[in-house]
Formats: sequence, C-alpha cells, structure tokens
Amino acid sequence: MSRYRLYPTPAQEAVLKRYCADARFVWNLGQEQRASYRPGRGRTPGFLMQSRQLTEARAAEPWLGAGSRDVQQQALRDLDQAWRNFFRGTHRRPTWRKAGRHEGFRVHSIPGKPHASWAVGRLNRHWGQVHVPKVGWVRFRWSRAVPECKSYRVTLDRSGRWHVAFAVIPQRIPGPGTGEIVGIDRGVAVSLAMSTGETLNAPLPAASTRRLKRRLSLAKPGSNRRNQARLRLARVLARDKDRRKDWAEKASTDIARRFDVIRIEDLRIGKMTRKPAPKPSPSIAGAFLRNGSRSKAGLNRAILESGWGLFARRLEDKASGRVEKVNPCLTSQRCSACGHVDGKSRKSQARFACTACGFTLNADLNAAINIAAGHAVTARGGPQLGPLNREPLAGAA
Repeated sequence: MSRYRLYPTPAQEAVLKRYCADARFVWNLGQEQRASYRPGRGRTPGFLMQSRQLTEARAAEPWLGAGSRDVQQQALRDLDQAWRNFFRGTHRRPTWRKAGRHEGFRVHSIPGKPHASWAVGRLNRHWGQVHVPKVGWVRFRWSRAVPECKSYRVTLDRSGRWHVAFAVIPQRIPGPGTGEIVGIDRGVAVSLAMSTGETLNAPLPAASTRRLKRRLSLAKPGSNRRNQARLRLARVLARDKDRRKDWAEKASTDIARRFDVIRIEDLRIGKMTRKPAPKPSPSIAGAFLRNGSRSKAGLNRAILESGWGLFARRLEDKASGRVEKVNPCLTSQRCSACGHVDGKSRKSQARFACTACGFTLNADLNAAINIAAGHAVTARGGPQLGPLNREPLAGAA
C-alpha cells in the first residue's frame, strides 16, 4: 500500500462518511448470510448471487440506491475475497465491521484504464487530487510519486484523519552482494540489538497518554466530554503509531540495504502478549479469578510498543527471501564464545558472563551473535544446533 493524507471539504467529508456506512452495512449483511449458512440448507451465497441481491435491494430501498453502486459492490467483492483467504488457510475468519473502528471503502478502476492516471491528478508540488465516484476531486498531500494501481481505498481513522491508499506491491530492496550476515535480537529495554554492535530503540509513547486515559475513564458514557476525551486520546495514540511506523520503515530499509542475510528470532508475539486464563476460585464454586498482574500487563504493553511485529513484517517484505527465522530458545543463555548454555550466565538484563569460560559481553549483543550464527538450542531431549554443554539436572544419574 502507498498511503497519502486526504483533505476533503466538509461537504465531501459528509459524503465520504456515508460511503463508509454503506460499505459497512453491505459487508455486514453479506457476512450475516455467509455466517448463518448451515450444511444441507442450499448453496452458500457467493459474490455473483449477493451482487444480484444488491441490485434488487438498491431498487427497492431509495436510501441504499442513493449511494455509490461501485462502493457497495466492492464491499461484497472484498468480503468474498476475505472468505476465500479464510478457506485457503492464509487469513483468519472474516468478522463483522463496527462503526468508529472500520471506516473505509474501496474504489476499483474503470475497465480499460488500469493505471493511476484514471483517477489521480497533480495540482502542484505538494498537492494532488483523487476522483471519488459521486464526490468529485478530493485533495491529498503529494508526499511522493503515486504508483500505478488498479484500486484505492479511502479510510478514516479514530483520530479523524482521512487517508487514501493505492493498492500496489512495493519493489523489493536488492542486497549489497557482500554476503554479510547479521543477527537481530529483539527486546524491551533495547528494541533491536544487532550482531554488529548497533542498537536501535523504538520511539517512546507520549507522556500524556496515561493522563488522557484516566480522563476518558472518568467521563460519563455518551457525554460530549467523553467524546472530546476520546478524540484527544485517539490523536495522541495516532501520533505514537505514526512515529513507531516511521521508525520501523527506516530501520527495516537500512538493514535490508546493508546485509545479504538477515536472521531474527522466530517469536510468537500474539502468544507472548496473551492475557492469562482465569483460575478457579478456591472459595466460591463455579467462580473464576482474574489470573494476571500489573507486571505482566506492563510487559505486554512494552512489547507492543516496541514494534517487534511491524519491524519483522516490513523487513520480510523488503528483503524477501533473505530473512531467516531462528528458534529463540536459550539464545540469551548460550555463550557466543564457547557455546556453553547456563541460565546463571545471564547476570542481569544487560550483562552476560559465561560460567564456563568467563567470557563477558552485553547480553543483547551476545544473543544477537548467536542468532547471526544460527545457534539455537531446544528443550532437553530435542534436536540441537551447535555444541551444547549443559549441567545435568538435580538428581539425574
């Protein structure tokens, strides 16, 4: 995607919001038909059947017919593609769209005009315009050249900002051809530690976030004060997200250009940040207690704010075929000098001192060197990569 900031007029914004509502309504209606299907009750309605039903509904309901047919039909096409991806096993099951969270619609190109010139025009050095059906030309910030595409998507985020994203697959970044290999260790105190000795830290969130969250929690639901507090918080979170995304883009681009082989930890971030399951109450039968702590919540928040997943995803997109994932098991406990594995060697978050050879190094750098070498050890009894010297368990023969 190549995204640009959109600046509609108040009249255009009203129509764009109407299109978002229409696309969400059509998506949810088609989702209800597909989700309620049961085997033995006929054929599941596909895109062609739902498209014919949409034509009949537009003729029967004037409020639906007043909207853009292209926008509503593309919502059904997106839903059909989402279900195809689900049955293919590449994506999750499609869900319902919610107002205030899923605000957007897609516009496809006119047959015979597959490039961006059919809907985009440049006004001057900093401004361009995109043509939206039944809305006209809407101005957007020309921050870089607009690529050739077949469709674009208009979205509204929670902070009230409009964007237009042109669907295009970006070009891969070629490697330098030097054969250099780098290992990257991802952490909380240090976001990225490279085997070359470099460290990169994701930008910290705004200091006013906690204060704005507290103010939002104290506001009365449905009041104007709560809406204002929600909008202020959304704007701060959007700026934090933009800074984190900008950092991930620049870091991944720089690394993809400098190294031919890039090795990172194969982390399951979703499982690492999952809330613990509640435990049964010892005093009340059938009741459950919340199984969590503030430290665990703080760790989850720090992991998500470090941008691990975003960085790895963008790195794989830009250096496709050159990114290798290494099993992270015990890479922080392995000595990069002698290969000895001992949890006691990790003296602190930043200090590593091998209990066998006395080698000392920064803990994150030591783990990054192990990752660069492809050295990872598994649990006892499993396959091992590289030399392993580990003390026997207590009581073992």
